[in-house]
Amino acid sequence: MSNKVTPFLWFSSEAGEAMDFYCSVFKNSKIINTMKGPDGKVFTGTLEIDGQRIHVLNTRHKTEFLDSFSLMVSCETQAEVDEYWNKLTADGGKESMCGWCVDKFGISWQIIPTALGKLMGDPDREKANRAIQAMLSMRKIIIADLETAFNGI
Repeated sequence: MSNKVTPFLWFSSEAGEAMDFYCSVFKNSKIINTMKGPDGKVFTGTLEIDGQRIHVLNTRHKTEFLDSFSLMVSCETQAEVDEYWNKLTADGGKESMCGWCVDKFGISWQIIPTALGKLMGDPDREKANRAIQAMLSMRKIIIADLETAFNGI
């Protein structure tokens, strides 16, 4: 599979570690290729997560990722939200607000249940706004809490 647009992530020196980590987090993922540098570490490579290719590069310079770029994961169930959230925030990752978190490499992720879009897009704007307000108060998105707010319970 080839994507026309592919994220390309620059790491200081952890590209290989990041590829292995993401393949451990996402069941439907694989490393497509790697090229090693003179030090034997991954210099550049490509991995695929659920059909989305991501290229990585070790720049050997101090790099930082910004919150203005994130990768979004659409989740069908709360169990799926919990699994990705827990894995991505482990070992030095951190929670943020509204379904956003940052993994141990500094990449921002949005772990978003598909229910959120359905509730926020409901034609009954009063219900939709209650769901939005509930989401704004959360770190990890809890589907049951969104639905409770949506229903005015």
